[in-house]
Amino acid sequence: MTIMTSPETITPRRSFLRDNPSVLWFMGLLGLFTLIVTLLSEGMGMGVISTNLVKILGMTLCLCLIAIAMDVVWGYCGILSLGHFAFFGLGGYAIGMWLMYARTEIVIRDSLGRGAIPPTEREVSEGVASQIFGVVGSSELPLIWSFAGSLPAQLALVVLVPGVLALVFGWLAFRSRVTGVYLSILTQAMTLALSLYLFQNDTGLRGNNGLSGLQNIPGALEVPQAVISVWFFWASALALGLGYLLFAWVVSGKFGSVIRAIRDNEARVRFLGYNVEGYKLFVFTLTAVVAGIAGALYYPQAGIINPAEIAPIASIYLAVWVAIGGRGRLYGAVIGAAFVSLLSSWLTGGGAPNVDLGLFRIVWTDWWLVLLGLGFVAVTLFFPKGIGGLFDYLVRKQP
Repeated sequence: MTIMTSPETITPRRSFLRDNPSVLWFMGLLGLFTLIVTLLSEGMGMGVISTNLVKILGMTLCLCLIAIAMDVVWGYCGILSLGHFAFFGLGGYAIGMWLMYARTEIVIRDSLGRGAIPPTEREVSEGVASQIFGVVGSSELPLIWSFAGSLPAQLALVVLVPGVLALVFGWLAFRSRVTGVYLSILTQAMTLALSLYLFQNDTGLRGNNGLSGLQNIPGALEVPQAVISVWFFWASALALGLGYLLFAWVVSGKFGSVIRAIRDNEARVRFLGYNVEGYKLFVFTLTAVVAGIAGALYYPQAGIINPAEIAPIASIYLAVWVAIGGRGRLYGAVIGAAFVSLLSSWLTGGGAPNVDLGLFRIVWTDWWLVLLGLGFVAVTLFFPKGIGGLFDYLVRKQP
């Protein structure tokens, strides 16, 4: 016997984009912003936007990407990680090793190639090691630089190093059921330990000197920085768009409902039979990998990376950005990171005039952190849902 089902009883398949209209809005605005910056850039447009500003905008997009990752792990899953900027820095170190090695190798080969006898590979390797590590009193290439001459290998390390570290740390922490402020302290301790370790000269990463000259792209040394800055801006915009799409998909549907339930009442979710530790470990590791990718795009635009970039204070700033933008809203994290980053660049880069009040003078370079702290307190007290929450309120008020 055939059972006929009327069309009214068939449940229509839900569309991801229909359920998440903010994705289309975000993609459209990001694409428009990318096009405008390109047309106005010094390298490929009318020259209205300087190369330095293009780099600042590209770095801001990278900070927006790690802010989204932080929002997912904290705003959606309830894990206040104070160590995600460590993953960001590790991604920068991984790509920075290739940039510095490959550029130095070109210089050494060109220098030794002027002699009557062609240099051997051993001579080239020794010359590269002396050039890079002479600043820390060494002339040998550390073991961790074994694959520094291979771009595919270093790109793999951009993903693997933050991912493996997050996987091991998360597995140890979550299986012990460490939660709340204790977990935050552990992530901060991990970041501090890593930062202090990298400050040592014998780590193989040049200690507090860090890696420099990262803005010079091997194989494109003749290309003007104005053009390279636009290339990295495009890559940053693409990474941000794909990251937003990925995390919007992750936090939607059943998976998103489970991690939000873990945030609200972890014990009840575990009682219902869900593998809470597995969900938390997946989110923690995935966001760490994305943070590493963001760092790999950020530091070539910054031109330098050193252990100070991994200090715990950087991860605290990251949490402040997300809180100001609106925790639990992907676009809120983007708004918070972009707003604070650009405002910081303006106030500390000489764009904002200092204020003379007679009795004392406000120098924004010194007062910027005070202003950021006051802004965080104000948002916490009066706008707990952040700037993104204001948009939600305005949308609901519309007839």
